[in-house]
Amino acid sequence: MSEECTHDCSSCSQNCSSRTSEFSFEEKTNEYSDVKHVFAVVSGKGGVGKSLITSLLAKEVNSKGFDVAILDADITGPSIPKSFGVSDRILADEYGLFPAKTANGIKIMSLNLMLEDESTPAIWRGPIIAGTVKQFWTDSNWGNVDYMFVDMPPGTGDVPLTVFQSLPIDGIVIVSTPQDLVGMIVEKAINMAAMMNKPVIGLVENMSYLICPDCGKRINVFGESHLESLAQKYAIPVTEQLPIDPELSACVDNGNIEMLDSGLLSSLVDHLLEQYPV
Repeated sequence: MSEECTHDCSSCSQNCSSRTSEFSFEEKTNEYSDVKHVFAVVSGKGGVGKSLITSLLAKEVNSKGFDVAILDADITGPSIPKSFGVSDRILADEYGLFPAKTANGIKIMSLNLMLEDESTPAIWRGPIIAGTVKQFWTDSNWGNVDYMFVDMPPGTGDVPLTVFQSLPIDGIVIVSTPQDLVGMIVEKAINMAAMMNKPVIGLVENMSYLICPDCGKRINVFGESHLESLAQKYAIPVTEQLPIDPELSACVDNGNIEMLDSGLLSSLVDHLLEQYPV
């Protein structure tokens, strides 16, 4: 306890032994925003398809008639706007920043929509990146949002910590691929979620297999799946497997992911809507 302690724990960030009330780092949204549920899509490694899974989840939930938003927290590698073919610049007035909207009304806040040239890199240090993500939450006029999905950067550093502490995260979806190395790194993300007291509601194994276009045989391109063993070990309620699919890749590359009629991630979406109703 500091010698200057006022015994008013509500105004103090120190985690001392004399604390008499629980301190929260959670930030409030813009006063014109009503965000009911927030989910983070994470992995301990880059290149496994977090942005794809985020986009698919948002698309599928939106198709069921809910108001959906995506906060693109991958500041140095934002790809959400491209998946939806969105290029409108973020506008702002005295009511806050206004997210861009996809053709079907999904709201998107991403750094790429604030740059003159989307290929301009954000060569920023960690605290600035984390602060930008926090501002996306606090300064954006989200309006009514039933379900928000946060596309996280890889790893367990500044930005994931900021999101877990600053946003009211209801649950986490973890993305993996079949390789042994990825499985080990995914466990780090699972353990971080546990340390932050955030439930893992689903585990998605991307690029899980390939269906041969000639014979229809299922080919495990990246080796045998570790999905069920990880889910059983950590009591993760829902698992999903996504194949390597050229049609899916083409939809993302062409900004047409909302046009994809696939029913992918249906079990995870059903579980999410059942467990977190609005």
